[in-house]
Amino acid sequence: MGSPVALYRYSDSLCDLDVLDRVMSGQIFIFCLYFLVVFAIGWISLKRTSTQEDYWIAGGDLGWALGGSTIAATHTSAGTFLGTIGVMYTAGWSFGWIVLSLPLAYWFMAAVLAPRFTRVQELTLPAFIGRRYYSDKVRALAAVIILVATVVYIQAQIVAGGLIATTVFGIPTKFGMVGFTVILLAYTALGGMLAVVYTDFLQLFVMVAGVMLTLPLAILHMGGVDALFTYVQEVNPHTFTWEGLPPTLLFTMGLAFMLGSISSPAQLVRLYTMRDMKTIRRGILLAIIAITAVNLMVFMLSLVAVVLYPALPTGDLAMPMIARTVLPPFIGGIMLAAITSAMMSTVDSLLIVAGSALSQDIYQTLIDPELGEKGRRIVDRIGIVVVGFVPVLLLLIGIGEGELIQFIVLLFTALMASSFFVPVFCGIHWRRATREGAAAAMLGGVTVTFIWKAFGSAAIDPVLPGFLASATLMFIVSLMTPPPPETATEPYFTN
Repeated sequence: MGSPVALYRYSDSLCDLDVLDRVMSGQIFIFCLYFLVVFAIGWISLKRTSTQEDYWIAGGDLGWALGGSTIAATHTSAGTFLGTIGVMYTAGWSFGWIVLSLPLAYWFMAAVLAPRFTRVQELTLPAFIGRRYYSDKVRALAAVIILVATVVYIQAQIVAGGLIATTVFGIPTKFGMVGFTVILLAYTALGGMLAVVYTDFLQLFVMVAGVMLTLPLAILHMGGVDALFTYVQEVNPHTFTWEGLPPTLLFTMGLAFMLGSISSPAQLVRLYTMRDMKTIRRGILLAIIAITAVNLMVFMLSLVAVVLYPALPTGDLAMPMIARTVLPPFIGGIMLAAITSAMMSTVDSLLIVAGSALSQDIYQTLIDPELGEKGRRIVDRIGIVVVGFVPVLLLLIGIGEGELIQFIVLLFTALMASSFFVPVFCGIHWRRATREGAAAAMLGGVTVTFIWKAFGSAAIDPVLPGFLASATLMFIVSLMTPPPPETATEPYFTN
């Protein structure tokens, strides 16, 4: 059995120029084919989109397979394929316990939120906020928070796209970021939620296939599971300890993932896309199985990276390196396409959510409520394009660079949890929740989250102080202000 160093040198030997050319040619072919299919789906979806319900919630009549696939694909982002491995590569396997919070989050969504949340079908989460809290201004506030938080999250995914473009095409990372963004905007703006749902179905298939093909080959390359664990202990003895991250940070990170998954607008709006509660429950069960399986396989791949590449400049490069130097060209191309699918399936969903916030909840609600159907379609697409290019521009001028992808994702989940969990949960389970309480909860939660991120202890994820501030403000301010009108609560509390 060879040493870890010998295995690392064997991988390096694959970087021979002739081999490299063959690898790149095969992977470029796979990517071009993949992008052609994605564009075709966007074009077909455009032809099938005739109403705003089609554009924003896919007509509200999806079955459980499509509905569950789009939830799973949206959740499985670059944070999973690059970020999770990046954190485990840097801090060890202790981060992996967080996967246990995900099934609980989606069970909560199906069992506790969905039955009442879906009684009135809306096009956006801010539309629910506006109806339940009887205020267009509170609706617009929710939309602004979504826009700010989405920029943060999209940046992480775009950075991942740039890394993949560099790996596959050998172009500078910034060109890759712009290129992937243009592709995403093209099919998302064209086909709306229908395009997103069908591409998500494809992308989930690619993700699962990629990781299922990669894991056994990577373990075989290491000489088996026992050899892999032995090598990890030799290369980095701290991998299987709790020393990499403080326990308080691990616990609060798990809280961020759980509450953030429940209250993410991109996931909540998926509940509106499915036809009934039976469909929602089945779809979420599919999502739980797919998300958990992919995460567990990714955890194993992180160990391979620890052994083969002990000195990477950033852990986010670990998965692309495995795809490039360990796998056969065709399988490596599928794996890189899987990482790209993870990034794209999340960003297109975020573009839908943020674009609808800008178009539906701000422009068409506050600025031009009398806009005609044709004008609405134009504004809808402009909203998506604007939201898509802002994160790229910020990255190009140096804002948001340099942090591990998973930590950028964690900030987004903290912002979602601290701003929307309490207003959504109280909105359907506490009649006394008022518009003033909701506004205070959202503003206070987001403000405290940002303040803690900038000045608070690094041993506690910002979600905890943000969530506590949001809950406290909701209850105190709601009890100090007049109760909501019956018209606002009746749809959600009448059996």
